[in-house]
Amino acid sequence: METKKEIVSLEEVKLLVDTFYDKVRSDAKLAPIFEARIKGNWEPHLEKMYKFWQTILLSEMTYTGNPFQQHERLPVDYSHFAAWMTLFTETIDELFTGDKSEEAKRRAGKIAETFEHKIAHYQKNMIE
Repeated sequence: METKKEIVSLEEVKLLVDTFYDKVRSDAKLAPIFEARIKGNWEPHLEKMYKFWQTILLSEMTYTGNPFQQHERLPVDYSHFAAWMTLFTETIDELFTGDKSEEAKRRAGKIAETFEHKIAHYQKNMIE
């Protein structure tokens, strides 16, 4: 078995993103949501995610944009975010060690929690 790595460069960020999204594409709950939005054109999404996590974990300011704006109208709920976090945490724990891996899980949890609440609020207000 390969030794776990610390997240110290774009190389590890790409490994994280690629491995995580391979799992997403195979997940019965998440794959249909992503496929409906991405429509098989994964490369631009992965490139954006490399920059996003590079900015968050390595403090290399390569990402610009409003991530929530891309997600606010997705037909998702708590169960989708729970599945997303399970796969993300599983990926981190399989591949990485160290402070940045713990930071990645913590930051992903905060992102998932925030997006879940904001999307629920958006969905509630669209119905009323």
